[in-house]
Amino acid sequence: MLRKYMPRREEMARNKYLRPIAHRFLSPELWRFTRRSVPRGVALGLFSAFIIPVGQIFLAAFLAFPSRANVPLAAAVTFVTNPFTIAFWAVVANQVGRFILRIDAATAGVATEQLESGAWQWVIDAFEVAGVTVVGFFVLAVITSAVGYLVSSAIWRVMVARRRAKRLKRMEERLDERLSAN
Repeated sequence: MLRKYMPRREEMARNKYLRPIAHRFLSPELWRFTRRSVPRGVALGLFSAFIIPVGQIFLAAFLAFPSRANVPLAAAVTFVTNPFTIAFWAVVANQVGRFILRIDAATAGVATEQLESGAWQWVIDAFEVAGVTVVGFFVLAVITSAVGYLVSSAIWRVMVARRRAKRLKRMEERLDERLSAN
């Protein structure tokens, strides 16, 4: 289902930014769905999605190369942050950053009080909000990539176990048919 929306090897080979490294980057092992490459691809995609707001697909693809992660999955997972959801994630990142840094009026300090009384208040507020949000995005990148790795690994195992159980059931049914025919 997800494969039809993922970029194909040929499409990425034609990309002007990837063309210089396409011979290494388009190795078939980076495009296979295996139990190791899928969780790595999910983790790198989530990390790239939250660590930088622009160009996260290329970052995920470049990070997938040395870690032997699934390239199309890493690129597809970056769409968790897109133009429609970035405002939501910015608010979440700001709240996470505030929780991590615990910045409030009581901890601002005497130097900030001196600057707050002047015309520089808007600059201080902008840097405080931006810094807190950046810390929040970094924390989100690390946590979501770790959780994504674990969840995708567990889902992969469940899917493989189901396929194996179905295959074993079919084999048992065929064996029962053969034995009952004799």
